[in-house]
Amino acid sequence: MTAPAQPPTLAAEAGTGGILLWVVLPYLALAVFVLGHIWRYRYDKFGWTTRSSQLYERRLLRIGSPLFHFGILVVILGHIGGLVVPKSWTEAAGISEHTYHVTAVVLGTIAGVATLGGLAVLIYRRRTVGPVFSATTRNDKAMYVSLTVTIVLGLSATVAANLVGGGYDYRETISPWFRSIFSFQPDPDLMVGAPVLFQLHAISAMLLFAAWPFTRLVHMLTAPLGYLTRPYIVYRSRDTRLGTRPPRRGWERVG
Repeated sequence: MTAPAQPPTLAAEAGTGGILLWVVLPYLALAVFVLGHIWRYRYDKFGWTTRSSQLYERRLLRIGSPLFHFGILVVILGHIGGLVVPKSWTEAAGISEHTYHVTAVVLGTIAGVATLGGLAVLIYRRRTVGPVFSATTRNDKAMYVSLTVTIVLGLSATVAANLVGGGYDYRETISPWFRSIFSFQPDPDLMVGAPVLFQLHAISAMLLFAAWPFTRLVHMLTAPLGYLTRPYIVYRSRDTRLGTRPPRRGWERVG
């Protein structure tokens, strides 16, 4: 009589590579993201800035910056809705799978194209405008490469799976895997069978988030809340009517 078969283990289901990519890497990236921001705020508070180059050039900035920022805002909201909100919740709210799928693909594609177009304008500006290029560090260049790769892979995955291919419901695999990371019950098997472009997009995103605290992207987590409570700044104009004679240049009236 043979012993009953044991249920497959995590290693047997996903393999060592799957565990490293879909269990170890997410937690490592998340830890670096959180601890890196704490370290950056504590030891480099004055470096927590966008290092704005608006004074050097404005024409291209007025085109690329709104395109990128409004586009990436829609992309982030779409990712939150697709990864965090379970499929059963949208169905319970009366949103059919077809309606959700069409809306997500159309808005996601438009937002992705706008984001990529805005980023292209910003990179072109940074490379062709002399003062802006001089202010660009190696850290900035690496950040732009990582950001571009992540956006291109995400847009390519959407187009390849939904507009060119027969469609792929990532809310059946990638979304549950994403939520399993935060519930501390990671299930790498859900990602093993995902299309390659989705896998590459997820890996590039995790690497981007790991590098996030050490780049100018930290400004996304900054809000000028202090402006709501800080005291007013009082400006006083010089009154030229004081005294019988106009004050001499370089001297100010005392008392």
